Amino acid sequence: MPLDALNDVSDEALLIAFGNGDRAAAQALTMRLTPKMLGYAARYLKDRAEAEDVAQEAMLRLWKIAPDWRQGEAQVSTWLYRVVTNLCTDRLRKKRGKGLDEIAEPEDGRPSQEAVMMQRQRVDALQTALGDLPERQREAVVLRHIEGLGNPEIAEILDISVEAVESLTARGKRALAKALASQREILGFENDGS
Repeated sequence: MPLDALNDVSDEALLIAFGNGDRAAAQALTMRLTPKMLGYAARYLKDRAEAEDVAQEAMLRLWKIAPDWRQGEAQVSTWLYRVVTNLCTDRLRKKRGKGLDEIAEPEDGRPSQEAVMMQRQRVDALQTALGDLPERQREAVVLRHIEGLGNPEIAEILDISVEAVESLTARGKRALAKALASQREILGFENDGS
């Protein structure tokens, strides 16, 4: 079956089809989910190479469980976000034990046009502020406000209640606002009401 014909097929149906030997289903699911997982991991880790490794490992784990996938228990994307979150958390914990000389240098910014620089400063400030949040708050805020997931899906990914997700995201947003308040003018937010 051509890949275009699989665009309207659910993630779960594609995974089950792959579990039954359909390689086109695996290819379609890979093309659909890998960019999301890579983007999430890159934002979480702030390291593109590490994020690629995490996304690849997560997809490999998905393929391994495909034959045993239990329909209706979880969404494929929810399961995959949870795996990526756990893999990222493990990598960050291992990195914390390394010396500064062993940690990769951050990637250089884009060309020095004013708008690009300002956006980069904003992203860096947000990433720094996110990095200072407690781990669970950071996970909830990133999944909700950057990945755009709903609270029930986040609750399932983080294995907590919806109320706990709401509390984590609210506390995380307040902490981010407080952390970034002193930088409003530097980041170009002094007059635009943002």
